[in-house]
Amino acid sequence: MTHHLTTRLVHAGEHPRAGAPAGNAYTPTSMPIHASSTFFYNTAEELDAAFERGGDAMNYARHGNPTTNALEAVMVDIEGGRGAVATASGMSALYLALLAAGTPRGATEPHPRHILASSDLYGATTKILKTMFAAQGVGVTFCDMTRLDEVQSKIDALEPDVLLLEAISNPLLKVADISAISQMAHEVDARVVVDATMATPVLCQPLALGADISAHSATKYLAGHGDVIGGVLVAKGGLVADTAHAYAALIGPTLGPFEAKLITRGVKTLALRMERQCANALKIAQALNGHSAIKQVIYPGLPSHPQHALAARQFGGKSGGMISLELAAGTREAAIACMNKLKLALPATSLGDIYTLVTYPPISSHRELDAEQRRNVGIGDGLLRFSIGIEDADDILADIVQAL
Repeated sequence: MTHHLTTRLVHAGEHPRAGAPAGNAYTPTSMPIHASSTFFYNTAEELDAAFERGGDAMNYARHGNPTTNALEAVMVDIEGGRGAVATASGMSALYLALLAAGTPRGATEPHPRHILASSDLYGATTKILKTMFAAQGVGVTFCDMTRLDEVQSKIDALEPDVLLLEAISNPLLKVADISAISQMAHEVDARVVVDATMATPVLCQPLALGADISAHSATKYLAGHGDVIGGVLVAKGGLVADTAHAYAALIGPTLGPFEAKLITRGVKTLALRMERQCANALKIAQALNGHSAIKQVIYPGLPSHPQHALAARQFGGKSGGMISLELAAGTREAAIACMNKLKLALPATSLGDIYTLVTYPPISSHRELDAEQRRNVGIGDGLLRFSIGIEDADDILADIVQAL
């Protein structure tokens, strides 16, 4: 029987009906935390066989841990992939995804030749492309992924190995057509990596839309409570999944079992939280639209958003829990003053928590870009990004209005 996503989020990776632990007549209802860095066997031959078998055969925690593997199984179930790798942060998951996606089929070179990336990515993602990949001789080109004609032109000219985009861009909340871009990429044998952090599997499952890897900062919506750092990637194909696992075992961006447990627990309530956060965000965006202190409310759920129709189709009628406000004053001083007046919303550099959070991109997510670079991608000095929480929507709205 195939269950709905909300049911799978609760049960995936937990309490299998068949196969209780050896010697026990019970199965734990909740996956235990296996706080062990290594695993032994009764004989050297059995240990040797475990190394040879790989996969879920436990030997050393850099290669796998039952609690971490359970999280990976959850994500494979939810995203419909062939394999997943949980990592110590969202950035390590994204880096690993780019390495695995860019490795030529059947080859061993640990990086792509050319990456075509969205022009308005999260600041740290842009930096990792311009520094770490560029230092390895990888060509990196940026383009507006919402303009399919521009994407096609770049693909034709560059024949990249990897395309990188965000399901909902950070912080301008642009929405790219994942299905159309994946079709274009596959025509030149390129792979598509989608950072789906802000959409979550509740709104969007990139692999079902044609992407090759879906990556998440599990710190954000998946965990959801602001108490853990982690990342995860899910690969559509077996070769890419195997490559990601092999690189993870070598590089060692290992997610600890305690963190894996917290993320797995958070995933169970993801659908409920997203339902509330999306509803809250829509109500607040509609209420703030036209406010005299705001030049523009950026939210995919508003008809004024350039990709409103695409977002409605791609995200199943929801629009996410993120809102960006471009203040009418358009200055750093106005943005900082507004942040300082907020009483309920927390000035914290993250998103996806149960709490409403506010950040000013020029001092946080895009701090490492200079003013001209930020302006070139559309991030003005008066931009504030809100991650709407699960509090009462009227309380959140009242707090933002009094701060404005």
